[in-house]
Amino acid sequence: DVKLTTDKTLDPKDRKYPISFPLDATGNYKGDKIGPGDYLVVVFSDGKSLDFQNIVLKAGDDKIVNFDMTREEYMKALSTEERAAIEENKKHNAGVMAENAKIGNINATLLQARADEKSGKTVEAVTALKGLTAVRPDESVIWASLGEAQLADADAALKAAKVAKTPTNDPAILQRYTDAAASYQKAIDLNATSKKPSPETVSGSYLNMGQALAKSGKLKEGAEAYEAAVKALPSTAGTAYYNEAATFYNAGKMQEAAAAADKAIAADPKRADSYYVKGQALVPEAKMDAKTNKFILPPGCLEAYQQYLELEPNGARSAEVKDLLTNLGQPVKNSFKAGRK
Repeated sequence: DVKLTTDKTLDPKDRKYPISFPLDATGNYKGDKIGPGDYLVVVFSDGKSLDFQNIVLKAGDDKIVNFDMTREEYMKALSTEERAAIEENKKHNAGVMAENAKIGNINATLLQARADEKSGKTVEAVTALKGLTAVRPDESVIWASLGEAQLADADAALKAAKVAKTPTNDPAILQRYTDAAASYQKAIDLNATSKKPSPETVSGSYLNMGQALAKSGKLKEGAEAYEAAVKALPSTAGTAYYNEAATFYNAGKMQEAAAAADKAIAADPKRADSYYVKGQALVPEAKMDAKTNKFILPPGCLEAYQQYLELEPNGARSAEVKDLLTNLGQPVKNSFKAGRK
């Protein structure tokens, strides 16, 4: 605390300090509504005086009073042990300030990298975050952020290849996904050795790693990553298995997509999109009945579509599903429960 008194002539133990201001986390203090007067300003820690200054305040004054506990006048009055303690404290504070400045720069870089990523400047985001991993190689959150930027960069490269009609399995694109998976693995490994491991960090990293691995062509490893995400945080099962199903579906692996969709449905029966993916994964197996000229859907396909409509009667894909079922000569329910908002 920083305390003010006008009892300058009294013995220290008899002084009264009617004005007091606490130091904040950065060592600053601030106060107002102080009347004019001749004050003794004292810095206290645990009831012990660390430094003092005399100031005169006039009406309307706005003054800055700094303390570093190393003024010659004050230091001469201290014992050798007290002076040594103050010097040690000053060195420590200097180190803390330098560390706080570094942390501030790291946080600013993280925020800018995320902004760049969202605005499509994925290369800039990856470059900045790679620089941070060199500064703080033991911070799991930085590696996870790098993985996120690398995944977005890989997706951007894949999208560009599709637009340009160039090979989407270009080794350079696949390598970007591989790099993202490696960064997520680094985040997971560092989190495991931290004082307070975060299951959220582990699960989130495995979720994104599953996507990166699958898009790089490593579908088996991707499925294992999704399973690891659920193991780390069971409450994410619905999301993890849905992501797995969607990833397999987008990769053209319909059997695997349907199996993952079943797991997603078991984990979260109210998630409509899981039923949609299941129906989409099964419908390619539909066959035409030569006698009736009607399509025969594989087991579970119609039920998946109908359940999607049950949960999302006005959902983003409801019109598509209704049209599909109609074109296949399948029944479409006319009434459904209210969809989720």
